[in-house]
Amino acid sequence: MHVVTNRLQLTLAILKPDCMACPHIISEIRRLIMNNGFLFVQTKVVKLSRPDAEEFYRIHEDKFFYNRLVTFMSSGPIGVHILARDDAINKWRKLLGPTRVLRTIFDEPDSIRGRFGLTDTRNCAHGSDSEETAKKEIEFFFPGFNINKWKDDVGQFLRENGKVTFDEKLCEHVPER
Repeated sequence: MHVVTNRLQLTLAILKPDCMACPHIISEIRRLIMNNGFLFVQTKVVKLSRPDAEEFYRIHEDKFFYNRLVTFMSSGPIGVHILARDDAINKWRKLLGPTRVLRTIFDEPDSIRGRFGLTDTRNCAHGSDSEETAKKEIEFFFPGFNINKWKDDVGQFLRENGKVTFDEKLCEHVPER
């Protein structure tokens, strides 16, 4: 059982192909997510096509690493999660650690990227950088998910009742009713 008492914010978390290839790393990252007070709202495993990866990362199109990133992100399955908690965006990014893995290994060795990242591209995971970005990214991967409806229904229930359990098959928290 998990109790929710604060204002919930949603963010998108992506577990990249490098860590999806290692079940023990996925298990450890999911444990870290839960131990840091996050709720798994929705989860799916997908394999991005090259065009979908290009669309998702279009914001980086003019950067030197764009082709490498798109190629990598379309190379294998990714785990996509909508996470919720108070200040979810900042807390998830803090748990991830900085993007540059070599620096992260020394500066924040207990972060996800510090523990499991291999390179700046193969850095295990992605996190939205703002509420606006989170909304766009959630809509990209979960087009049927209505953020406002979730906040009004499930979010309101969680604020009032506050009790959820984790469904391991779904890899999602569900309200205790």
